[in-house]
Amino acid sequence: MSLLYLSPSTQEFNPYVTGGNEEQYMNLIADQMEPYLRASGITVVRNHPDMTAAQCIQASNEGTYDLHLALHSNAAPEFLSGTLQGSIVYYYPGSVDGKQFAELAAAGLREIYPDPNLVSAEPTTTIGEVAKVRAPAVLIELAYHDNTQDAIWLQTHTGKIARNVSASVATFFELPVLTPQPAREGTVDLNWGSLNIRERPSTSSAILARAYDGAELTVWNAYEGWYVVEFAGIMGFARQLYVSF
Repeated sequence: MSLLYLSPSTQEFNPYVTGGNEEQYMNLIADQMEPYLRASGITVVRNHPDMTAAQCIQASNEGTYDLHLALHSNAAPEFLSGTLQGSIVYYYPGSVDGKQFAELAAAGLREIYPDPNLVSAEPTTTIGEVAKVRAPAVLIELAYHDNTQDAIWLQTHTGKIARNVSASVATFFELPVLTPQPAREGTVDLNWGSLNIRERPSTSSAILARAYDGAELTVWNAYEGWYVVEFAGIMGFARQLYVSF
């Protein structure tokens, strides 16, 4: 099961030069990401706006997550206030998987940020939600909220940012990048044995659970003969042939 800890900023005290604040917009993007992540078969656990950064780190470390993704917006030092622009994707230098996702996310953001030359993936050992998290961890500073152009871009492109970052997560997990569809309630329809719920849409992929004839499951999406399903709290893929509605 591809398990993501999604950690949008809880810093409501960081105002945007154009109105609103960091916590507000990072949670809006996270809200818009969740349907895309679910559509690709990714299980999401999310922080709460009342949590501190330390509590987010602790909650992540108490689980067995495959990726920790923190969403933030940036601000320049006071003497440069309002003059800097760009997206920075931070990763821990000792994490191979963290670096891999950071480079994927940066490549994705270059497709939508107004100046792709201002998007970078950079190592850090000083950001807690990168350095102190047990899972591969990345923190994305999506734009500078003290810069008018950056703030307007972020505020008017939350949906596009959500789709873009979600696609990078799905690619990292080697899952199809899919568009959300209305959920349907399905039933396992077998004459023998059990239906394998797999980690990816492949008969060689790991089996996460087995569902017997008549079992109910939620179908979130479809992909090349497979359904993205949720069964007994587990997100995975099941062959379409053995699910009826």
